[in-house]
Amino acid sequence: MKAHQRKLDIRNGCVDLSHGSGGRAMSQLISGLFHEAFGNEWLACGNDQSAFDVGAGRMVMTTDGYVVSPLFFPGGNIGSLAVHGTVNDIAMAGARPLYLSASFIIEEGFRFSDLKMIADSMGEAARAAGVYIITGDTKVVERGKADGLFISTAGIGVVPAGLDLSAGNARVGDRVLISGTLGDHGVAIMSKRQNLAFETEIVSDSASLHDFVASMLAAGGKGIRLMRDPTRGGLAATLNEIAQQSGLGFRLQEAAIPVKPGVAAACELLGLDPLYVANEGKLAAIVAPEVAAAVLAAMRVHPLGRDAAEIGEAVADDHHFVQMATSFGGARIVDWLSGEQLPRIC
Repeated sequence: MKAHQRKLDIRNGCVDLSHGSGGRAMSQLISGLFHEAFGNEWLACGNDQSAFDVGAGRMVMTTDGYVVSPLFFPGGNIGSLAVHGTVNDIAMAGARPLYLSASFIIEEGFRFSDLKMIADSMGEAARAAGVYIITGDTKVVERGKADGLFISTAGIGVVPAGLDLSAGNARVGDRVLISGTLGDHGVAIMSKRQNLAFETEIVSDSASLHDFVASMLAAGGKGIRLMRDPTRGGLAATLNEIAQQSGLGFRLQEAAIPVKPGVAAACELLGLDPLYVANEGKLAAIVAPEVAAAVLAAMRVHPLGRDAAEIGEAVADDHHFVQMATSFGGARIVDWLSGEQLPRIC
């Protein structure tokens, strides 16, 4: 068989520097692995960019990088995570995600079989979300320079006319809603990284939230002030950021914050606070009090919001503190995270 006809040895082969050189090997990698995983009409054109039609409404764009360790974890891998994380950044604006780009930095020696699993899960996540990966880039670096694989993404979506979700919309008395249990993703990563075993496996919550967001907007309309996905730094960082941007404070009720028993036990074992642990399939919403009940009801009937809860309210506070009434009847400040509690979780 001639060299240009050889296929990648997915089962036994590994990436080498030639797969990033721009030659035949790189063409085989792109066509034989990435195009098969992501295949769509835009990629099929084989250009270094993709042109697409723009619908009515304002455009939203986001970019992100994924360096999670380990690359495979309970509930997903770096590929599905890259799609979910990018889609969710777009969804937090109330936008419908449309197109993604993906850039791969691959370490020499990385197994084709692992790369295929990651690319396939990335393609499956994109198709499930109704988005297309329409352009990308591949680079190969020497051993020890990329910890296996890094993925960078960009995403584009469209926000309906008249919708503007922003921290500047928040008002005193607004309610804080959370879509489900906290800390699942970060603890799933740590359990895998530390080889911890629990009676019930802790699985990442990684998921695309745009359909869920659409159901919330249908129920709450302009009564939804803003939404954020509490990823790095967890809910604590998210609410402190909103407090600074809105000029308000927040008062939370610890007893109302949902945390799975296994996650709570793992956090206690590891010395972590679930409020600071990353999530990849949850959102926090600040909503007007008159629509809070309707939005919460809509959240709870959606598969991604069964454990949704109202956990607090926005208050006037010149210091912009996030405070929490504890389960023991006391109170504490939920401050910004100092340092890095869980590195390499996304």
